[in-house]
Amino acid sequence: MRIGVLSDTHDHLGYLRRAVDALCDLQVELALHAGDYVAPFVVNELQRLPYRVLGIFGNNDGERVGLTRRLSEIGQVQVQPLFLEVEGCRIAMVHEPEPVEAFARSGLYDLVIYGHTHQQELRTVGACLVLNPGEVCGWLTDTPTCAVITLPERTVEILSLR
Repeated sequence: MRIGVLSDTHDHLGYLRRAVDALCDLQVELALHAGDYVAPFVVNELQRLPYRVLGIFGNNDGERVGLTRRLSEIGQVQVQPLFLEVEGCRIAMVHEPEPVEAFARSGLYDLVIYGHTHQQELRTVGACLVLNPGEVCGWLTDTPTCAVITLPERTVEILSLR
């Protein structure tokens, strides 16, 4: 199974459109968003995905009522953290990096996903894979990216959105 991982879209519809196109082309079956959608209108692009989008709020998601309403049409969004199991892989997702190390070291999760820093990261902590897919928006790094995780292998591909 392939999972698309997005974070920090910050209303950049052009790069979000490219991310959605890439995830569709790769036949991803689920999308996870690690926060900072910013405005509800980003759902106009996300709704093109032919599968559920599960996500959490980030620190810049101020219009939470509108985001919750719109995202409930295609999946769900919630206050962080998000815990789920997919293909036997135990996943924890947060926006800010502060709890990442504790979740990774706990032994309770196979994969910890986060955003916020806009910096790509892929590393292991014991048997746990830690992933920050970078920023979809490209505002801070000028390198818009998202990621695809293949389960149960836990392989990760970082996709450039340029």
